[in-house]
Amino acid sequence: MCSGGFAKCLGITLIPLAIISFLCNILLLFPGGKPAEKNEDITDEAWFFGGILGSGVLMIFPALVFLGLKNNDCCGCCGNESCGKRFAMFFSIIFAGVGLLGAGYSFIVSAVAINRGPKCLVASNNTYIYPFHGGDYLSNKTLWSECSGPEDIVTWHLTLFSMLLIIGLVQVVLCGFQVINGLIGTIFGDCCGCCGGGD
Repeated sequence: MCSGGFAKCLGITLIPLAIISFLCNILLLFPGGKPAEKNEDITDEAWFFGGILGSGVLMIFPALVFLGLKNNDCCGCCGNESCGKRFAMFFSIIFAGVGLLGAGYSFIVSAVAINRGPKCLVASNNTYIYPFHGGDYLSNKTLWSECSGPEDIVTWHLTLFSMLLIIGLVQVVLCGFQVINGLIGTIFGDCCGCCGGGD
């Protein structure tokens, strides 16, 4: 497969992942699927916007660049027919780096949120706090009863942040592939040729 064609496949994959990440982060602002009474009742990591900014907005730009590489028709400079393609592939490495930063940010925020646990209403003092410490609730489900509200907040928190964690990891891998693909395309050019040289 051509380096440009491979990049297009990566772009097609990154778009839906970015949209899902965006939606997951939005849902985290509604603990248990319901509007919070106060912003302070929402888990802090939801406000870091790892899914909206990191795996969402910052991933859209690399995805669009990758999608355009297959159709790039910059076919000449300095008498070298493949120069434009090589420059485009080099340019994609920079955007892949942006994608790596965004996905890495989302991954780290999600990992911290999972380890910390959700902010929830604790019946003993009727306030919103973080009742879990150091991920202890992950291996001991009986601790979940410490959260009296919102309903199913632990499941809600774990499901959405786990999705963001996995999506962030997948995006890191895909952007990493594009860094390698971009280097190959920069050094060797597009194997499919240029200016209508084939697909």
